[in-house]
Amino acid sequence: MVKRFINVFSFWSSFRSQTIGGAALLIASAGITSRLLGFLRDRILASQFGAGDVLDSYYAAFRIPDFIYSFLVLGALGAAFTPVFTGLLVEKKKEKAWKLTSELMHSMLFLVGVFSVFGVIFTPWLIGLITPGFNAAKQEVIVMLTRVMFLSPLLLAVSAVFGGVLISFKQFVAYSFAPIFYNVGIIIGVLFFVPVMGEVGLAWGVVLGSFLHMFVQYPSLRNLGFRYQPHFFNFWKKDEAVWRVMKLMIPRSLAMGVNQISLFVVIIFASTLASGSLAVFMLANNIQSVPLGLFGVAFSLAVFPSLSALVAEKKEKDFFMTLLQTARRILFFVLPLSIFMIIFRAQFVRVILGGGYFNWEDTIMTFEVLKFLAISLFAQSLIPLFSRAFFALQNTKTPLYISLVSEAVYIILILVLLSRYAVLALAIAFSVSNILNLALLYIFLRKKISFWDDRKFLAPVANIFFVALMAGVIAQISKSIFALTTNELDTFVEVFLQLITGFAIGGTSFILLCYWFQIEELQMVKRFLLCKVLRQPETAVIAEDHPERGNW
Repeated sequence: MVKRFINVFSFWSSFRSQTIGGAALLIASAGITSRLLGFLRDRILASQFGAGDVLDSYYAAFRIPDFIYSFLVLGALGAAFTPVFTGLLVEKKKEKAWKLTSELMHSMLFLVGVFSVFGVIFTPWLIGLITPGFNAAKQEVIVMLTRVMFLSPLLLAVSAVFGGVLISFKQFVAYSFAPIFYNVGIIIGVLFFVPVMGEVGLAWGVVLGSFLHMFVQYPSLRNLGFRYQPHFFNFWKKDEAVWRVMKLMIPRSLAMGVNQISLFVVIIFASTLASGSLAVFMLANNIQSVPLGLFGVAFSLAVFPSLSALVAEKKEKDFFMTLLQTARRILFFVLPLSIFMIIFRAQFVRVILGGGYFNWEDTIMTFEVLKFLAISLFAQSLIPLFSRAFFALQNTKTPLYISLVSEAVYIILILVLLSRYAVLALAIAFSVSNILNLALLYIFLRKKISFWDDRKFLAPVANIFFVALMAGVIAQISKSIFALTTNELDTFVEVFLQLITGFAIGGTSFILLCYWFQIEELQMVKRFLLCKVLRQPETAVIAEDHPERGNW
């Protein structure tokens, strides 16, 4: 069975996207499936446990293992490994690239393993440090869950190395499937492990999801030519490629650590608030992060190898134009979705989470948090792109310094607002700090690129925002009319119909307005439908729309 599974994914690994848009839309398409499973996961969790102690414990238990993974692994893979690996491929040094892969995997396993062992030993002390407001019984549950979850970073470390290679080869199929299997593992934990094991089954579900996240990528990696090279501890030797990755890794890892501070801050302050406050914040954040994952992260990942290659080839103008086009395409999707999310926030929360032990009070608090989080969704979606632009330039220090400033503002705002706004203060401070982060990234990236045109960058963005805002007004009117013509909105079906109707009207309005105002990104969607869905020749469609341009 395992061999058959490997053969199936080896076949799919032969697919290689030829365009940034095609790659991003592939990632986004797989992401839609993953996010739908994520909604199902959150609905099951919310209905089973409500916004209370169990979910507070579950989300708090994630924090330290996730910090280890983000601090040690994502820093290396996101900022350092992909540019160096891509550079070796460009230089036709494929064997050296595979050697780098094995050695980096060894180094990650060693470092993550050491931190995880220490984490297991000192878990009670660490949990007491980050959840000072929780009582002893609640902290004991978090300790139990956390110790099991320390297995997850080890599996995800290997998975991240696999994913970094697949991104470099522009092989996005298996990479895009990995989060789907991660959510499947968590759902299995909730439905099948918890009834047998109790609350610790939640943690074992996370471990299962992490294993599946890793396993689903291996067949594609093997099909590309990777063979494991057991040269353990070679990363300590003077290998130029390995040490270049390590050198680039350090500031990015520190930046990831700084970014994780905001999540620790959320837990620390949420633990001093009413029971369920942490769960409410995390559930709202999961909802608002869907467009971020589908478009912000998808396009950023898809364009990263191209940006790295353009830097290696010293094509600065092409670098800027690629960055500009990608940013506009992200905002084309994210801006209207964020506006619709604010307008229909109550409907979103009731449809996705409402039911079981998740009561109306939980619903109100969650959609109020969602409102403030969604305000900064445009900034959250562009931060990964702008950060990767710095990484492609092999500059990982500037994003670190900017993250430090943003996190300092975040903590100060929470201290100022918490007594008055409770859990809403966490969301307000979160949005302000993300907008500041984006503004600083833009300013400093502008200084790094000699070919930079503010007008070309900002004018199209303003047009998209204006059209999205007009579509939002129409969606709000449709929502009001629906409410007037319906006596009650108590059932799932009624709320779902209002959400779908409003989205359909708002979405149609957005498309028509884009056509009226000649928003260029609409042509991208047209090309995708004609080329990828209807299978028309891509070069003919692009030539028809823009004879002067080639593939982007």
